[in-house]
Amino acid sequence: MSAEATNSVTPGPMPGAVSGPVTPTAPRRKARPRIDLRRLGRAALLGPAARGRLPDAISHVVEAHRAHHPDADLEPLRHAYVLAESSHRGQMRKSGEPYITHPLAVTLILAELGAETTTLTASLLHDTVEDTDVTLDQVRDQFGEEVRYLVDGVTKLEKVDYGAAAEPETFRKMLVATGNDVRVMSIKLADRLHNMRTLGVMRPEKQERIAKVTRDVLIPLAERLGVQALKTELEDLVFAILHPEGYAHTRELIVRNAARADDPLAEVADEVRGVLREADLQAEVLIRPRHFVSVHRVSRKRGRLRGSDFGRVLVLVNEDADCYGVLGELHTCMKPVVSEFKDFIAVPKFNLYQSLHTAVAREDGQVVEVLIRTHQMHKVAEAGVVALGNPYAPAPDDPADGERVDPTRPGWLSRLLDWQEAAPDPDHFWSTLREDLAQDREITVFRPDGGTLGLPEGATCVDAAYAQYGEDAHACIGARVNGRLATLSTVLKDGDTVQLLMGQDPASEPSREWLEHAHTPAARIAIQRWLTAHPVQAESQQQSEARIAEDRTALRPAEVPDPDGTPEQPAGRPVTGHVLADLPGAAVRLARCCTPVPPDEITGFAVRGGAVTVHRVECPAVARMKDGGRAAVGVRWGEAAECRVTLVAESFVRPHLLADLTEAMASEGAEIVSATVEPPTQQQVRHTYTVQLPDAGHLPALMRAMRNVAGVYDVSRAQPQPQGG
Repeated sequence: MSAEATNSVTPGPMPGAVSGPVTPTAPRRKARPRIDLRRLGRAALLGPAARGRLPDAISHVVEAHRAHHPDADLEPLRHAYVLAESSHRGQMRKSGEPYITHPLAVTLILAELGAETTTLTASLLHDTVEDTDVTLDQVRDQFGEEVRYLVDGVTKLEKVDYGAAAEPETFRKMLVATGNDVRVMSIKLADRLHNMRTLGVMRPEKQERIAKVTRDVLIPLAERLGVQALKTELEDLVFAILHPEGYAHTRELIVRNAARADDPLAEVADEVRGVLREADLQAEVLIRPRHFVSVHRVSRKRGRLRGSDFGRVLVLVNEDADCYGVLGELHTCMKPVVSEFKDFIAVPKFNLYQSLHTAVAREDGQVVEVLIRTHQMHKVAEAGVVALGNPYAPAPDDPADGERVDPTRPGWLSRLLDWQEAAPDPDHFWSTLREDLAQDREITVFRPDGGTLGLPEGATCVDAAYAQYGEDAHACIGARVNGRLATLSTVLKDGDTVQLLMGQDPASEPSREWLEHAHTPAARIAIQRWLTAHPVQAESQQQSEARIAEDRTALRPAEVPDPDGTPEQPAGRPVTGHVLADLPGAAVRLARCCTPVPPDEITGFAVRGGAVTVHRVECPAVARMKDGGRAAVGVRWGEAAECRVTLVAESFVRPHLLADLTEAMASEGAEIVSATVEPPTQQQVRHTYTVQLPDAGHLPALMRAMRNVAGVYDVSRAQPQPQGG
């Protein structure tokens, strides 16, 4: 059977169990005490409990469903229960319980998270098509196409539970089903949670295999779908199976802390209540214990744990604006740890999570983390996509015409649908997926237009380009990060502003080197697809860098030092007619170290042979010669005439760049006297050109033409460099 489950080593919570109600400080709608999945999972792990007769679980499902959806039509649930119970009648779990207890328990988990009626109906039926004589056609005839679609999706996922879990193509199908309807994976996650709670009599090696699949694939998916209530309990159950010694140690830490006479979290919670009461801010203040894996991680990070490390203070309010009001009061009346502040309301996480995070310090040095959010944000933080209801239902005045629309789908899931289609083969898809799932932290970067991009931690400008432009990112030539030019290999940080510089050439090609800097599936797959489809161009890219190096050597002219330390100009037309010197009969030449042109402020110095060398006044050579006692010679610009200037062009590496750049210079009437192309570094290359112009008035147009060449991001006059001697 699909639900491969038995009695548990540490019996799970009874479906009818409830946590103690917390009295809110703000007036709220009276409701039944809600089952806290986190607390129930915690109780299951802390020790065994007597297993009694399973109550009539359908009543608990109905009660939990009514708490979230008071006006829900319960007839589909009753009908689904009757069909599921009659279909599974006679089937038993390995524990000896009637099999119907499994779909009921799965449905109760989803009902407590706030799933809508259609999801719960499909959950009750999720094993009927695979394990009984019920057909998909029957499901559609009795419950409609939506329920049939969900049951079919979950049925397909059951085939990849264990033995087929490592098959790339099977996983591709699984994730496509998830992407097409997130409710399919919601049911699957609840199904896995109940099975993980009841792994009892399975052989240890089978428990370990199931736990590893849960750890490697399903827990990361739960994180990305924002279903934290399921994710954290799954983490703890996996931790208990795969790391029993670490689990036992962490359990002992939690039990020992629970027995402490003092509780810094409770003291801070009371202080927070007092601060908010004084400010007349209605809020519910709770203590939120850390789950086992979280305590374990904090223990490894900090060593000896203090009371404040075992949980956080949670403040729930009614409106978004109240969140910031609470934050202001806490930072005013308590001692905030400003470095711990994060605003996930203004910039939600990739999995829909919203909250304000801060921390306050006690007098004894303990730091208590505080989470501030609205009740609705808390619901989404716990249940993720499950809390969205049916995101595919069209608005009454906007029929979907058969198209499945999901405006609230998490960005990660939307991207998954795009890149799974683009993956060249299942093996590549699988390896890329595993890398992506292993990246459990995401950053948010801003576009200049105010939009945002969600990227995994460690992402580069290459990843940002493909996240924003898709395959059009092949034309990306560089980026500005926080206003500063940056290479495409630059690693981005949370909160960076990224402006991507796009070339105008429609035939632009991605560099093979980009693969080394790409971390996201979208970027890696798009680049690899292009390289596979264009083997000739890809090969030519490797040769182009070699050509640049050759050009660099070929273009550099011979340079002979002048006695004053200024390199002698190569043979060619003299450039003297437009500078007049206060030294009659002296030959005048422009210094190559700073290549002055009108209207630069200039000065001159006599050198051997009676000549006068003209420098820009800010040239380092001027200060050096004055310090050496050399007398300046008055010089001034004469009538417009030919001039020589040195320009520096900075660009990104791309094929045919040199040819395009020199063609643009020639079209402006510039004669290249000498050129130096430095070796590329991180896909950037620096060109230095000394050019002859008919007159200085041509210089602005020349620099504009050079900047307009695709790949060139800056052109400037050469800065005077200090000279030896």
